[in-house]
Amino acid sequence: MVELAGISRDSFYRCGEERRAGPDPDMDLRDAIQRIALEWPSYGRPRITAELRRRGWEVNPKRVYRLMREDNLLCVRKRKFVVTTDSNHGRKVYPNLAGEMTLTGIDQLWVADITYIRLEAEFVYLAVVIDGYSRRVVGWALDRTVEDDLALAALRRALELRRPAPGWVHHSDRGSQYASGDYTDLLKSQGCQISMSHKASPWENGGCESWMKTLKSEEVYRQEYRDMTEARASIARFIDQIYNQKRLHSALGYRPPVEFEQSLSGAAAAGAG
Repeated sequence: MVELAGISRDSFYRCGEERRAGPDPDMDLRDAIQRIALEWPSYGRPRITAELRRRGWEVNPKRVYRLMREDNLLCVRKRKFVVTTDSNHGRKVYPNLAGEMTLTGIDQLWVADITYIRLEAEFVYLAVVIDGYSRRVVGWALDRTVEDDLALAALRRALELRRPAPGWVHHSDRGSQYASGDYTDLLKSQGCQISMSHKASPWENGGCESWMKTLKSEEVYRQEYRDMTEARASIARFIDQIYNQKRLHSALGYRPPVEFEQSLSGAAAAGAG
């Protein structure tokens, strides 16, 4: 063929490559993936696939993985979580009730924990209370000390937002803040059953441990807080506007916690009708 056409073999192959090149059929999809990756740098292939589908794309996970690999869209590596629990105290501890529970709705189990946040010139501490079913952060508090008042402030904030029915369970580690008389008395006054992890068993409070890792990798490690005011404003935005309202959670069918809770309310209303 090249002899009849009077062209070189190299020219023939180059011509074929030019014909095959054409426009990239995945250009629009690549653009959508890159926009999601910029908005959510820690999202991997499952969450990006779920977010694409929420935005109207009919896309195969394998195709998303291929494009992410080609475009080098790697999620940020998470840093090792640092344990801050002090369980060396003489306060009363309680058995682990949470491990035996099968949750069917919100406000049946709340889980709580404390972590540290590094500022420019000091460390501060964050206490959170999370609904075990919807994974929604229902209460939190930030302070310079890790005393009992920090955990109490987060719990009181949660109780201002929600009123669990008597018999609900509050689960935490055996930290002195959660075993304090003021904290346990407040729980008991709300008809709560108190649950605590076994000593040196952080996986028994896995829901909070997982949330803390998400907070660190998606918020704290991406910021350089100058002071408490800046840290509180940024963390409040992450919890209230991003995590609770927008971030997709694999255990919730790739929906944000608030949306998941709203779907429960809608289903309950439909069933009552």
